[in-house]
Amino acid sequence: MNIQIFGKSKCFDTKKAQRWFKERRIKYQDVDLPRYGLSMGEYKSVKQAVGGLEALIDKSSPLYESLFIEYLADDAAREEKLLDNPGLFRTPIVRNGKKATVGYCPEVWKQWEESEK
Repeated sequence: MNIQIFGKSKCFDTKKAQRWFKERRIKYQDVDLPRYGLSMGEYKSVKQAVGGLEALIDKSSPLYESLFIEYLADDAAREEKLLDNPGLFRTPIVRNGKKATVGYCPEVWKQWEESEK
């Protein structure tokens, strides 16, 4: 498995995801999302894997209201704001090649682990 965890240092679900992989001795790459963000290729891959833009936006983030994301007319403008402000992403984003999850999803990660055996 080639696991990447994109998260925020103060996010409780990110810490739970890291612990889940550590307990199973699965190596992963940890990426500080607010600092490094996602590349365009990573973003497109994750967006396709999780079912679209809406799954990636953290509507409880203080940035969501301050940037007026819900009032933007089209998805292109929302994507631009999201990529310019990585703090808007819902975390953790866990990637395994072309597969990805958003949020704490141990049942999906377990399927990935079992398919590797």
